Amino acid sequence: MREEFTYKGFLKRVLVIFVLFISIASFSQNGPLFEQGKELYKAEKYIEAVNSWMKVLENDQHSASLYFNLGNAHYKLNNIGPSIYYYEKALELAPNDGDIKNNLAFAQNATVDDIEPLPKTIFNKWYHTISDLLTFDGWAIVVVVFAMSFVMLFLLYYFSYSESKKRTFFVSSIFTMLFLITALSMAYSTFADTEKDQPAIIFSESIEVKSEPNLGSEVSFKLHEGTKVQIIAKDTDWVRIEIANGKDGWIPVSDLKEL
Repeated sequence: MREEFTYKGFLKRVLVIFVLFISIASFSQNGPLFEQGKELYKAEKYIEAVNSWMKVLENDQHSASLYFNLGNAHYKLNNIGPSIYYYEKALELAPNDGDIKNNLAFAQNATVDDIEPLPKTIFNKWYHTISDLLTFDGWAIVVVVFAMSFVMLFLLYYFSYSESKKRTFFVSSIFTMLFLITALSMAYSTFADTEKDQPAIIFSESIEVKSEPNLGSEVSFKLHEGTKVQIIAKDTDWVRIEIANGKDGWIPVSDLKEL
């Protein structure tokens, strides 16, 4: 038994060392590529900089700074679609970064399509104000905290002998239950929103949005490079997209890139 345990432990250590070695090797390879891209960017060799940074991505290394620099290089090359795409990718990893938001706004100002979003109802504004406070994981943690608090307060109420304490613990447990229900609703809602959220960026210079998923169907409207859309359905080589003003239609999947 002892020999088997030692052998398994040895294999685990070898595996850990191997994974660590691969990670170090990957970092040592991608670090110089990233720095090389920065030097090429400073030298205004933007295409070469993009190629260097894309090699880092091909090695499955992702970071906000990498996406941000790719966005900058594409913006310098006047590739509005790719620049917005990479700024959006950077913003996903660093949602509070002011530089990313600023550069994204500049790139969005260069787009052709001026789409007026649908007006939000008061309830919609209220919901998003609250739901945006936390992610789904954050709301799930709040649910667990309130659930534990409710159980504790209810037990204190149940085992208390003092009438004043029982009243205090009972009222507190009721309020905690209300907060628990609210947090649970927000957790389910944010999860559903996350599942439905399938943003993409138009990469084609100009694309006709069709009423049906085939080239012979009627043209509903046109979109241009850099416009952000939501994917709401897929059909082989076609996707149904929706824009901020509520209009929707079908375009070939090759004309956009999912975030």
